Amino acid sequence: MTARGAAGRCPPTTWLGPWLLLVCLLVSRSIAKEVSESCRHTIGNGHLQLLQQLIDSQMETSCNISFEFVDQEQLKDPVCYLKKAFLLVQDIMEDTMRFKDSTPNAKAILTLQELSLRLKSCFTKDYEENDKACVRTFYETPLQLLEKIKNIFNETKVLLEKDWNIFSKNCNNSFAECSSRGYKESSDPQSPEFVFHLLVPSIILVLLAVGGLLFYRWRRRSHRELQILDSPMRQPEGSPLAQDEDTQMELPV
Repeated sequence: MTARGAAGRCPPTTWLGPWLLLVCLLVSRSIAKEVSESCRHTIGNGHLQLLQQLIDSQMETSCNISFEFVDQEQLKDPVCYLKKAFLLVQDIMEDTMRFKDSTPNAKAILTLQELSLRLKSCFTKDYEENDKACVRTFYETPLQLLEKIKNIFNETKVLLEKDWNIFSKNCNNSFAECSSRGYKESSDPQSPEFVFHLLVPSIILVLLAVGGLLFYRWRRRSHRELQILDSPMRQPEGSPLAQDEDTQMELPV
């Protein structure tokens, strides 16, 4: 067997390798692009209708529930706001929005949770690095919470339809600004913190007023008792004893 014949029988792996690698890269890029572009249509109108049904089925109440959410006053950037809110919405649907099993509302929540899992691939991970940045505790009714979540899904849907890659934006700088400013205390008039700070000074003022009134009455009573004790020691004018003394002075010697 000649060297030339041996070479002719060798498998052409030396030149097939780069071509196979190139084909694999092109296929993987096309699949990744197809998956990423699916973000554009992940949120449908049916999901928004589910959220509206949850809102319509809630009992109207003035009772508030507490939950952690993004403070839009601190985080002005709409893309970064939604990226942060998306993570918190997942926690709220799992921990706060709980309904009786097998009810229409419980099934709606399961559908929305599945939607949030599919949306994970549309968001980059920078929002997990500063967990509590730009977040504060809210005290709102269940209706207000559901309306907030519906707005998040609706705004996310609008931005994804315009640009499916919009949530790849790096928001570390925006989150760092929130961290540098620190936590902003809630000023909700119905929040426990606000009520506590308002109630304590009021109680102190009432106690001081009551204490002052009791002290005034005690001083007045003490002064009156001293007057009563001093009255026998004094002989008032026109008393019989004084008249007898005057009569004795007028008797002739």
